[in-house]
Amino acid sequence: MKKIILPALFIICLLYACNSSTKTNSNSTEGLEKTTTFAFSDTIKLDTFKVALVGKDTKDMQLLFTIKSFEGKEIYKQEIKASELLKNYLATAEMKKESEKIKFLKEEIAYFFEEHHFLEPAVTSDEQPDKNVPDKAFYEELKQSSLNGFDYRLGKDHNVYIAWSPKEQKVKVYYKCC
Repeated sequence: MKKIILPALFIICLLYACNSSTKTNSNSTEGLEKTTTFAFSDTIKLDTFKVALVGKDTKDMQLLFTIKSFEGKEIYKQEIKASELLKNYLATAEMKKESEKIKFLKEEIAYFFEEHHFLEPAVTSDEQPDKNVPDKAFYEELKQSSLNGFDYRLGKDHNVYIAWSPKEQKVKVYYKCC
């Protein structure tokens, strides 16, 4: 009888251990991130774009956006405070509870890498710089290089457009707008 009970007990414990997972709070943001690749610092080779929500609660959280070149070197890093994102939207949305704020931030991560943010090329040959172009020489460099661009939002009416500068060997802002 002992020969049957002991293995049966072991199997029951094993099944329980396999089926019981740690319950996660719907507000949990641990490890919440999204990654994609895109030809950015090179016209053919793919760089890695990553956005992650880090922090324990919305007061301390931030969206961490990084780009690593195809060579594995970090070429861009932007920390966006969750409180700033929320501040821009709280006036128009009903986000009183922490769970609603977390849900909004998760939606922002999903929105971050939607296809329309990847601009091929960053600037076309017929586009002309306007008052939202901070560096006209870089804008012209982008026309010549035909490198791609990427845009993301810092708030409801605040978008940032970035691209790689082969001349300066770094990511630069080439357009800021609504």
